[in-house]
Amino acid sequence: MAENFKRREEGREYLKRFEDYLKNKTNYFFELDAFEHIIEHYLEKGRYKTALKAANMAIEQYPFSVEIMLLKAHVLSNLDQHSEALDILDKASNLQPTDSEIIIMRGNTLSLLGNFRAAVTEFERALPFAEDVADVYYNIGLAYQNAGKVKKAIKAYKNAIAEDINHESALYELAYCLDLIGELEKSLSYYQQFIDSDPYSQIAWFNIGIVYNKLKDYEKSVQAYEYAIVIDDTFSSAYFNMGNAFMNMEAYHKALQAYKQTVDQEGPSAEVYCCIGTAYEKLEHYDLAIKYYRKSAKLDHLFDEAYFGIGTSLMQLEKWMESVHYLNKALKLDPENGAYWGAVALAEHKTGNIVSSLDAYEEAILLNPSEIKLWLEFSNIYYEQGDYDKAIELIDNALEELPDKADLYYRATAYLISAGKYKEAFNYLENALILDFDKHVVLFDFFPKLATQKALFKIIEQYRKES
Repeated sequence: MAENFKRREEGREYLKRFEDYLKNKTNYFFELDAFEHIIEHYLEKGRYKTALKAANMAIEQYPFSVEIMLLKAHVLSNLDQHSEALDILDKASNLQPTDSEIIIMRGNTLSLLGNFRAAVTEFERALPFAEDVADVYYNIGLAYQNAGKVKKAIKAYKNAIAEDINHESALYELAYCLDLIGELEKSLSYYQQFIDSDPYSQIAWFNIGIVYNKLKDYEKSVQAYEYAIVIDDTFSSAYFNMGNAFMNMEAYHKALQAYKQTVDQEGPSAEVYCCIGTAYEKLEHYDLAIKYYRKSAKLDHLFDEAYFGIGTSLMQLEKWMESVHYLNKALKLDPENGAYWGAVALAEHKTGNIVSSLDAYEEAILLNPSEIKLWLEFSNIYYEQGDYDKAIELIDNALEELPDKADLYYRATAYLISAGKYKEAFNYLENALILDFDKHVVLFDFFPKLATQKALFKIIEQYRKES
């Protein structure tokens, strides 16, 4: 304890002296380990420009220190100065050509520059010298994956797993790549061999759970996660993934239990609190949902999903003005999210801000043109205002995107009848009835008068008899 205290005191003294140097340009000489501490401190704090100043000063005093060169390369990469980082690593490599850390860092930097072939060459060169061979194979897999060479990535991930069955990232990426090429189901036998060789491998069970989840066999997915938890009841990732599987099964109470177990094991996080909020929202406990969404946002004020959750829960409580505020916060953080634009559009409409609502619907549809609900809501605003032509035009645009959706033909029928365009309306109605006869009841919502309903019913019955 005394030794740790002494180190912390020395660290604070190093930083104080360096800050004094920056302020007063006083000449100071620092030991090598002092520079390492200073640079690492600013890296951890995300103060990369200050870290670079420290690295440059360190290089002046220790021009042949490989440790400082690696730290400077790390800083440059964080500043997106990857070519400059590569230059520094080249110098370090000349000094220590078989240092696996330098070679791996060169590979990662080349990947960041998009030169994946050269990156793979570097990683392969590191294999004979690396302490963690599995991690090198994992990096080879990532490089191939980013280059679009999925089968080669799969081979590399399998090599990583052969070296270390507990390499979670390699197991996860392998499942992702196998899913991409449609061989995920075949991979179950591959994962099963790890279970056969070690039935108490919680990581193997965990990854079988991931595979079943991707295959949408959620019950088997939950079962696999449960096995992982029986082996290790502190396995927080298994609790979390099990919660997600229960959500997919619409077993929201069980999902809540799993998420709360995750918090018990690994402590609170913005993501888990947000998931708890979603489960409560699905259970229609909106006040509790908002409570956990707020907790999520408090832990991470840039977590857009938390603000969106608050907004949608407030919408369910018909607190439209408040919902707009939080939905806009989510939208500001992720302006390319069509779902966020759609929610803002609906909430703005409910508050009577028609112009803002129409603008938001336009953005939502540009981002998500296959979402039929958006087209129906958007066109309905014009219908409510009596602008039938604009409403019909929007539905025609929607049909260009979604030509097989009966809802759109029924909606066009309703708008055309309202506009007095009966001949066109019946053409659309016929298409709607062909696509989904049972949905014709939606028309009656638009025409509450009994006489109109009877006339429609007569036409629909006539169609049914003829078909």
